[in-house]
Amino acid sequence: MTRFEAALCTVTFRALRSAEIIALAREAGLAAIEWAGDAHVPPGNLENAAGVGRMSLEAGLAISYGSYIAPPTDDLKAFEQALETAETSGAANIRIWPGTRYRNSSDYTAEEVRSAAYLIRDMGAEAAKRKIAVSLEYHPNSLTDATDAALRLIETIAHDNVYLYWQPRPGLPLDEALAEIGRIGHHVSHIHVFAWDRDGNRFALSSAEEYWRAVIDALPVSRWKGRRFAMLEFVAGDDPDAFRADAATLKAVLGGD
Repeated sequence: MTRFEAALCTVTFRALRSAEIIALAREAGLAAIEWAGDAHVPPGNLENAAGVGRMSLEAGLAISYGSYIAPPTDDLKAFEQALETAETSGAANIRIWPGTRYRNSSDYTAEEVRSAAYLIRDMGAEAAKRKIAVSLEYHPNSLTDATDAALRLIETIAHDNVYLYWQPRPGLPLDEALAEIGRIGHHVSHIHVFAWDRDGNRFALSSAEEYWRAVIDALPVSRWKGRRFAMLEFVAGDDPDAFRADAATLKAVLGGD
């Protein structure tokens, strides 16, 4: 079993102020926060990034930066702005989207995949200069929307500073989830945790507690060597009380409570 620490993606609470989210995370006893680049820590606003980062670190929370950079739609210059923002916040990891958002991996030619992979490789090299890891969102309608596509991409990137996230496609059966992480788990840095059905309905994490126990137990050893976070994302009704309950469930799953 791989040791993960409980964390929160702030995209869960777009309407809340940064200080309110930090207070919730501290109350729940979480270890880290992934700050949303399209909400609380927009790229290029370095004063805000520094302030949010300072508040997070003073609260004992490690930081990841959830950017919405999406190569090849976004180029290296756009990435560098997001990277500077991540560095200013104190983040050790920056999340990017692989491929044009809302475009299926099956729609890409082999040359387009290679082009995106080489650009992501360059982004990984730039981030390494600042000692920040790059992790790829694992999401429907992206270049990681299927196991084969994700493996093809990360193996083409072939850079030791670029990793994969993992999350189940909504409604993914457990046996398929276990097969998938068995194939890509060596490349996984962090995971996003939620309880959704195939239609996008959200449920209490307790309803999927055994699912997530099985996933965590089955994740293979990864080439990632830093702290690893299981990040809560999108609780039922965007409700802070639902978050509190889900955080307690997640910590129990991870053995932290």
